[in-house]
Amino acid sequence: MTTVSFKEKIKGVGGDASYEAKARVFQEQLEAKIPASLRLSPAILEDPPLDVTHIPKTCGLLTPQELAITELDATAVCQRIAAGELTAVDAVTAFGKRAAIAHQLTACLIDFFLDEGIKQAQQLDEYFRKEGKVIGPLHGLPISIKGMLPVKGTVGSAGFLMNIETATEDCDMTKILRSLGAVFYVKTNQPQTLMHLESRSTYGRVLNPYNTDLTAGGSSGGESALVAMKGSCMGVGTDGGGSIRAPSAHCGIYGFRPSCRTTPLHGILWYQPGQDGFFSSAGPMCRSARDMRLFLEAVLGANPALLDPDVLPVPLKVPDLTKKKLRVGIMMHDGVVMPHPPTIRALKWAKAKLEASSEVEVMDYSPYDHDRGYSIVRELYFEDGGATVRRLLKESGEEMHPLTEWVISPPHVRDHDAAEVWKLRDERDNYRREYSDHWRSQNVDVVLCPPFPGTASRHDTAKYWGYTAIWNLLDYPGTAFPSGFVADPAIDIYQELPSPMSAADEYNLSLYDATKFKGAPVSLQIVSRIYNDGLVLAAQEVVERILKS
Repeated sequence: MTTVSFKEKIKGVGGDASYEAKARVFQEQLEAKIPASLRLSPAILEDPPLDVTHIPKTCGLLTPQELAITELDATAVCQRIAAGELTAVDAVTAFGKRAAIAHQLTACLIDFFLDEGIKQAQQLDEYFRKEGKVIGPLHGLPISIKGMLPVKGTVGSAGFLMNIETATEDCDMTKILRSLGAVFYVKTNQPQTLMHLESRSTYGRVLNPYNTDLTAGGSSGGESALVAMKGSCMGVGTDGGGSIRAPSAHCGIYGFRPSCRTTPLHGILWYQPGQDGFFSSAGPMCRSARDMRLFLEAVLGANPALLDPDVLPVPLKVPDLTKKKLRVGIMMHDGVVMPHPPTIRALKWAKAKLEASSEVEVMDYSPYDHDRGYSIVRELYFEDGGATVRRLLKESGEEMHPLTEWVISPPHVRDHDAAEVWKLRDERDNYRREYSDHWRSQNVDVVLCPPFPGTASRHDTAKYWGYTAIWNLLDYPGTAFPSGFVADPAIDIYQELPSPMSAADEYNLSLYDATKFKGAPVSLQIVSRIYNDGLVLAAQEVVERILKS
């Protein structure tokens, strides 16, 4: 088998001569923003190890104080700043420097503007010095932002070279975060089309920090790689098919997909405006369970419905689960694709731990016709048959990525006239009702299940989104979080190959070679019914505490 060089592995999407010339300009602009003092040596970049997570600590570019700051989660950063034990300038400087190092190893960024972040932080430190209090719950917290969410004066994109632009104003999400005291310093990479569970764009291919032969996931893959590399303690991603949960799972971090229209999306960059067959939502990607709660309480506490008329004024209600036994349904597989051995091992372990606890009631959860639901959501994604995607690629000379070709191809994708769009919406709504009735019949509060049919996938192979996209179709909120396990080739093997349940399962089975996934984080997912976001947060905390006990 041919060994691919690191330079080739991290390379971005190509195209014709005109495209390559324009792409080079954007790539060189980003390159020029990384200070010479933060550049890794050519010896490191020539042939780095598969696991690059230790390099920020060993490369000698960060001080002991900066390394200590970047070990903190977002909640600890906010607490220390509010107590006067840490300045906003020191916080953003540490995370910004580590982000520059992370980018050289994973291609996680599309813009780097640490100087601007330091200016913001100086103003916040001055306010704290004069007033003796914080400006808001996120005062001084460095937050990384996915490429499609505009931050005034910085580069953003809707997934193609054609729509890379410099923002003239903040979108509603970044406007709210700024008002709460957040500090911005980087924008993160995402895939062509924004509709892959892999992240490769004009700016490069995002690599998984734990094994660079694997993907960091998508579409918020720049965020997951950056947070895993500790170049950020809090990032904002979006999720319309798994784009927060899958990359969070792949990189062993925490990610939360809120119910749609509870967090603001007005002003984001998107190439199918007015398409409302499915919705995305924006949520946190971070280093701890408490960070997810910090983000959601802060953003929803700001009453985003006053700013964005599309947001529903649904408050975050986190129930007290000490007063009632949590009913957890375990879904080992979805009846379509059987997860790889590392994920099955983690789920069996989690089930045994939960069954041994007196705090929760555990039952098996039967999936309801997930194959049909997945087919519906796949068709909803590109109701024009992929025509807009093809046009945007053609106009700039950008090559079509193999996963783009897959995601916009029949049988799931075709053009629709108005009557066919109505029919498809009707199929969606009928399925949602049937699923709601099914969920009630199962008598569960939450479901614990895989976030993906395995650990992080090998590059260009992520062709089954059913473990996340089904919950997008239903608009059930969910969180991905680390099990604490990593893939181990010595034990994560098939004793005998199972019989495939479907063509998608046969494909997933063909991808598995235990040696290729060594060291990949193994994660879990918890979901509940629409608007039960607070219950998902509370349940995740209970489940994780039991699993760690």
